[in-house]
Amino acid sequence: MAKRISLREFQAGLAERLTSARRGQAAQALLGAIAGKHHYLLDLSDSGEVVPLPSLTSVPLTKSWFAGVANVRGELYSVVDFSAFCGGEATPKNSAARLLLVGVRYGINSALLVNRTLGLKSLAEMREEALTESQPAWVGTRYVDGTGQAWLRLRLRPLLEDPEFLSVAS
Repeated sequence: MAKRISLREFQAGLAERLTSARRGQAAQALLGAIAGKHHYLLDLSDSGEVVPLPSLTSVPLTKSWFAGVANVRGELYSVVDFSAFCGGEATPKNSAARLLLVGVRYGINSALLVNRTLGLKSLAEMREEALTESQPAWVGTRYVDGTGQAWLRLRLRPLLEDPEFLSVAS
């Protein structure tokens, strides 16, 4: 049975880990996210901001994985349903879904729609494994945690430069 903690304990722990990460004490801590059937790890410096799913405005004549445009505090972001982009099911637009504002560091207002985020994950608690099949350039290392869950490290710069990712027109 999983240990239950209060929301207050969770928030305090997360705040402590984020503070440590900013100080460089947790250089191997990565943001965990689920998109479709896959678990991903993103560098904190690349992951930008995580926001609850706002309303999306659809854009005609775009690929099915292009979820639309979102207004986040007055800034427009192009939103890619990351599961659908990877060939999986469309992400349910529910209360657990999140937008990862991933392109801000690179001057691109781009966001990934994911099923949910899982907080910070430590690479010290995972082992590296060889990729079992050919992956796009934006998929980095494969890790497995103590429970046997596989994680793929997402390399955002190559993703944001990928011609397929940039070609949203149908």
